[in-house]
Amino acid sequence: MNPLVTRIDFKWTRLTLRQPWRTAIAGTKVQLSTLPPEPVVPFKKPFKVELIGGKRYSWCACGHSKNQPFCDGAHKTKAQGLSPLRFVPEKDATVWLCGCKYSNNPPYCDGTHKQAFVLSATLHKHKDS
Repeated sequence: MNPLVTRIDFKWTRLTLRQPWRTAIAGTKVQLSTLPPEPVVPFKKPFKVELIGGKRYSWCACGHSKNQPFCDGAHKTKAQGLSPLRFVPEKDATVWLCGCKYSNNPPYCDGTHKQAFVLSATLHKHKDS
């Protein structure tokens, strides 16, 4: 092969290997962003609710609703970034819906309300405006 081509390939390889290093140094600027708000704890126990199969429900995920455990739209002003969880049960059922808002199986209670961080949390009080 032509020695000139080999030298060009070698230089190209050297530049390619060095480029990520230069990018890493130049790209060390940290960009801060606002995290979505954490839900407040309105109740430390689940809600026993009778659901109708095929009906659409909106479970409050922020904890600000005055219509717990269901959403009343309070997240639009008090917890922007959190949205209700909408669900439709397949059949009529009596279920336990999460009241602490930290369930790992929302909207259903999974016992998270028994953990220390929920037990020690201050209950959210609604302010009448």
